[in-house]
Amino acid sequence: MASRLTKYLTENGYINTSVQKGGILGVSGGLEHVTMIWEAIQRAKSEKVNLDVVWLDLANAYGLIPHEMIQLAPRMNHVPEVIQVMLDDYFSGFRMRFSTNDYTSNWINLEVGFAMGCTISPILFVMAMEVILKAADGRAGPANLGGGCSMPPLKAFMDDTTIICSKEDKTRWMLKRLDVFMS
Repeated sequence: MASRLTKYLTENGYINTSVQKGGILGVSGGLEHVTMIWEAIQRAKSEKVNLDVVWLDLANAYGLIPHEMIQLAPRMNHVPEVIQVMLDDYFSGFRMRFSTNDYTSNWINLEVGFAMGCTISPILFVMAMEVILKAADGRAGPANLGGGCSMPPLKAFMDDTTIICSKEDKTRWMLKRLDVFMS
C-alpha cells in the first residue's frame, strides 16, 4: 500500500518532489537540497541581493502529528475512499498502556503520532507535512537570486524545512504561517 500510495501521489502531482525529498520511495535528494541552498546563498552573495535562509527542524514531529491530520491529508490529496477508510481504521485502533512494579494503567487510545517501523507511516507523514507546506508558501513567491535566477521559497526533507525568501517581510510571513499551521 505504501508504494502504491506514493506512486499515486507523485504521479498526480500531490507531492511536489522539488520541495519535499524525504520519505518518498525512490526519491533521493537531501544532498540535492543542501547543494541548491548553498548555491542560492553563493549566487545571492555574488549578485549582492538580499536572501533570507531559515532552517527549521520540528522537535518530535513524527510523534506529534494528530491523527485528525493523518485523516485529513489523504482526503485533501484525493486518495480513494476505500484507502482512506482502511487508514482511518488502522490509526483509530492504536492503543497503549504502561506498567510499573506496582501499577498497570488502563488501555489508552493514542490520538497523535505515527507507528515507528510501519511502512505506510513515512508517506502519510509526508502527506501531512505537504498540507502544511502548501498552506504556508501561499504568497511568498520565489526567492530572487539575481541575474534572472529564482528559487521556490520552501525546501523540505520530512519535517526539516528551509525557508528561502528575498524579502524579510515575506520570510516573517512564512514563519508565521508555518507556526500557525504547525500549531
